[in-house]
Amino acid sequence: MRKIPYNIAGLLKDRILVLDGAMGTMIQKLKFDESDYRGHRFKDYNLSLKGNNDLLSLTQPDAILNIHKEYLKAGADIIETNTFSSTSIAMADYGMESLVYELNFESAKLAKKATEKFNIDNKPRFVAGSIGPTNKTASMSPDVNNPGYREVNFDDLVKSYTEQIEALINGGVDILLVETVFDTLNAKAALFAIENYKKKNSLDTPVMLSGTITDASGRTLSGQTLEAFVTSISHINLLSIGLNCALGAEQLYPYIKKISMISDLPISVHPNAGLPNEFGEYDQNPEQMQNLIKDYLQNSLVNIVGGCCGTTPDHIELISEIANNYSIRKTN
Repeated sequence: MRKIPYNIAGLLKDRILVLDGAMGTMIQKLKFDESDYRGHRFKDYNLSLKGNNDLLSLTQPDAILNIHKEYLKAGADIIETNTFSSTSIAMADYGMESLVYELNFESAKLAKKATEKFNIDNKPRFVAGSIGPTNKTASMSPDVNNPGYREVNFDDLVKSYTEQIEALINGGVDILLVETVFDTLNAKAALFAIENYKKKNSLDTPVMLSGTITDASGRTLSGQTLEAFVTSISHINLLSIGLNCALGAEQLYPYIKKISMISDLPISVHPNAGLPNEFGEYDQNPEQMQNLIKDYLQNSLVNIVGGCCGTTPDHIELISEIANNYSIRKTN
């Protein structure tokens, strides 16, 4: 059985842990053009690659490594791999399904490399393998004229996720993070793949799960209430459950509060830096976000806190500054 260097479940009983912020936001700041995405290896590739952020782990590894280091310097206890879209299903948009293992493996190694100089006895650092929802849904039809049609099925998702999971674990991740869940059936496929892989390989890798509430209805995109979402995955042994993306800290607060009332698990939250403006940009500055995160901490609602879209190392630094000033949410 593969052992991680520290017991993260034990740490969660002692203090609030800090997750990193947005990878995409930091990549955007670098203003990479098409040639940067291609690098030398893919300079003659027949499709446009700009926007394939996960590919940068292969073509611009130093840039990704530096982003990880910036978040670690800011105080993050957990950093995520640059693999949100590194499944064969998502990479099909670029015709790069054959690169999935390499993308995940190398991204995991980059993140682990970043933690090497930051691991200290009183503040160990962890790498979470980011597992996104893919760009297809098993619960809904993309065709309004054919509601029974599905672009992807459960077995397709399990196969795709298994490939990603194997590479992330072989690359050295400490945690698997199934995040930005908008369709619980997709998430259940990921969790099923994880449990099967762990059992087959005698592993005990911790698993975090984070859903997404898309609007004021308090439901996921596939229509589930929070109660239904929590119940539908309650059979899985999870390290934590929480919410991320779509909304800012202020908008997510009542939903995190509700989860805290219906789940005994440690709770995570990594909200956006507010809501996007008319240009799709995020204007909430680090000080504003810190003040909003204080509400979560003062009321002992969370065990893990970080940032999603629009957040930077500056946001995470201010969150990290106050995280240790508050008591954790007590769990069973």
